[in-house]
Amino acid sequence: MFFAASKLLPLLVYPLGLACILLGISLICFWRFPKLAAASVAVALTLLMLAGNSGVATALVRSLEWQYLPPAEVPQAEAIVVLGGGTGAADYPRPWVDLNDAGDRVVYGAKLYQDGKAPKLILSGGRVSWLSGQVPEAVDMSAVATAMGVPAEAMLPEPDSRNTYENAVNVRRILQEQDIKQVLLVTPALHMPRSLAIFRRLEIDAI
Repeated sequence: MFFAASKLLPLLVYPLGLACILLGISLICFWRFPKLAAASVAVALTLLMLAGNSGVATALVRSLEWQYLPPAEVPQAEAIVVLGGGTGAADYPRPWVDLNDAGDRVVYGAKLYQDGKAPKLILSGGRVSWLSGQVPEAVDMSAVATAMGVPAEAMLPEPDSRNTYENAVNVRRILQEQDIKQVLLVTPALHMPRSLAIFRRLEIDAI
């Protein structure tokens, strides 16, 4: 129940969802409370204008992306952790795994392995069946990493997590089982502040 709520409730506070709620309030209040209806419409339109402005959106994204710039020289670690969210299942008519606009995380994780930054590649991600298919994303990421030359014995797929918190919890279990102390965390810059905060809250030493 909590997981479903965590996926659905945010849609209501995204600009479009919130604007629709405000417009709905304006329709309900139109006859009895015209001033409230007008205020709801004004707020909804303002919200949509701001959210649809590329300058505002870019500034908000940059405020997150620039918090953790990658080091000039990536240090060594015991494992590389790649979080899910970058692939689409190989569902018909796709002939193979699809990389979306965040798919560079898988490519970069494989590159870090090929560069010798860590001997293990942990690929963390399941799928929400009612959103995006049945095959766990960790399996799809493994296919991409294999195509880039990462051997199967170097990969540790984690196919059960459905959000970032579950990513961290399940990865921590793998780290404890493998006696791994420090990892390189790979995820898009926009996602990094939240991901790193969760990993550190669970006392995972993540770079």
